[in-house]
Amino acid sequence: MIFSAIDIGSNAGRLLVATVHEKDGKAVTEKITLVRVPLRLGFDVFDKGFITPEKEAYLVRTFDAYNQLKNVYQPIDCFAVATSAMREASNGAEVIEQVKNGSGIEIHLITERQEAEIIGSAGNTNLSKPHPHSLYIDLGGGSIEISWFKEDLMLANASFPIGTIRLLFDKVPPSEWDKLKVWLHGLKLDEQPFNCICSGGNINKLTKLFGNLEKNTLSYSQLTEGHEILEGYSLDDRISKMGLRPDRADVIVEAAIIFKKLMKLGKINELQAPKIGLADGLIVELYKKHMGRPNLLSQF
Repeated sequence: MIFSAIDIGSNAGRLLVATVHEKDGKAVTEKITLVRVPLRLGFDVFDKGFITPEKEAYLVRTFDAYNQLKNVYQPIDCFAVATSAMREASNGAEVIEQVKNGSGIEIHLITERQEAEIIGSAGNTNLSKPHPHSLYIDLGGGSIEISWFKEDLMLANASFPIGTIRLLFDKVPPSEWDKLKVWLHGLKLDEQPFNCICSGGNINKLTKLFGNLEKNTLSYSQLTEGHEILEGYSLDDRISKMGLRPDRADVIVEAAIIFKKLMKLGKINELQAPKIGLADGLIVELYKKHMGRPNLLSQF
């Protein structure tokens, strides 16, 4: 069965087309194609408070292209969501209406908790986790969502306006770090071993550059060394010498800073980066919906 999902984040838009089959009673996804477009809505929203006409036109063109790809792959179903930047844009509703008028695709605004639950859905089906407890961390351009799971049950969830684009614009007040510290302390992470599973393009790239590629893990020492290397390069050098895309090169240092602080606050020694994300979770939930099972999309 083929499904497609669209995730409109603060830094990029992603169309994922994937097949789903069952193995040992669990839904397993296999990517057919992933199309990422550097929309960078957060550069508008976190600086100006709204999405500019230029970015709106870019988004409409992107969805026109996504719609054409849908027609090629002919998925059983498609679901589109938007997160932090679209939620906060003063003209977000108008932009969503323009996209729907242009492509016929409806964008659903999801809450931080819904975002965390859907990402957890991807992790709970496709990952082998050695410990019952899991800390899920999703870092985007506008926010960081953190969830505490035991098996498939979410025990706690919080979102903080700490994102790579916000940090780049110096829009993260110290009070948010204090709130994050208090929340992590309340989880009592030191009382049991746990899996620390991270999602987002930046952690995938940091792990690819500096981590253990065989295990898809990144230790605190590897991240610290990688951060020092990245800061030693100019933006142009990160692009020309390290081969980073421009829309990754300008925020990856901020991502390293955020993950370092998070690991220090939570006393986390190692991060897992299994290359899952919101779109993967949407695919799983679409499959559940099609099979008539309880799913997280029924609330929309």
